[in-house]
Amino acid sequence: MSVNALYTDLSGYYDLMCVDIDYQTQSNAICRLHQLFGNDGTTHLDLACGTGPHVRHFIDAGYISSGLDINQPMLDIAATRCPEAHFSLQDMSHFEVSEPLDLITCFLYSIHYTDGIEKLKACITSARRALTTGGVFYFNAVDKEKIDNGLFVKHTAKQADEEFTFHSGWHYSGQGEKQSLRLSIEKASTDATQIWNDEHPMVAVSFMELTALLTPYFEVHVFEHNYETITPWDNVSGNAIFVCVKR
Repeated sequence: MSVNALYTDLSGYYDLMCVDIDYQTQSNAICRLHQLFGNDGTTHLDLACGTGPHVRHFIDAGYISSGLDINQPMLDIAATRCPEAHFSLQDMSHFEVSEPLDLITCFLYSIHYTDGIEKLKACITSARRALTTGGVFYFNAVDKEKIDNGLFVKHTAKQADEEFTFHSGWHYSGQGEKQSLRLSIEKASTDATQIWNDEHPMVAVSFMELTALLTPYFEVHVFEHNYETITPWDNVSGNAIFVCVKR
C-alpha cells in the first residue's frame, strides 16, 4: 500500500468521485426556485462548474447556459459534455461576463472555495454585477458553527477491474474564517492499493454572517438543503440553500 498527497488536478477522478450525486434533481430544484423568484429570463452561468453536469441539465431545460472554473482539464471535459455551451477559465471571486445574466448557480458547496471572507465578498460583488435586475444567485452552504469534524461522506465506485473508495468531510478549528475539506481516494486492484489524501482550504462563515454579507445587494431567501421539496430553513440545520434576488 502506498499513501501520497493527492495532486491538485482532480479532473481524472471527478466524475467517478461524484457518481452518486443526483445532478438532475439538483438542477430541476433550482429551475423551480428560479421560476418562483426569478425574472423569467434564461441566461445562466454555473460557477465552479467542474466537468459541466449541471450545465448539461440546464441546457436540456431550455437555458442558454455557460460555466467557469479554475481547472482547465475539467473545462475540457465540460466542453465535450456540453459543446453548445461557453466555458471560461476564471476565478469565481473575480469574474466577468459579456452580457447580464438571469441566473448564476454555484452547486456542491463550491461557494466555500473562495477561501476567505474577502474573496467571498468579491464573489458576491461579482455575482451582483453580472446579474440583470431581478436576476438570481443560487448556492448551497454549510454553517461553520454547525460543523461536526467527526462526520464524513463515503462511497465506492468501480471502474474496469479497480475499486475506488472516496471519503470527504469538513473540518473547522472552531475559530477564524478558514475551514477545510478533507478528501481521500483509495484505489484497490488485484495487485495493490493506493491512497491519496488532500485538504482544500475553504472559507468558514456562519449563516448569520453570510446573510449580512448578502443583504445589502440581494433579497435573501434560505431553504432547507432538500432538493425534493421547497421548505424554508428551520434556523437549526447546518446546511442550506440560498436564493438571492438582485435588488
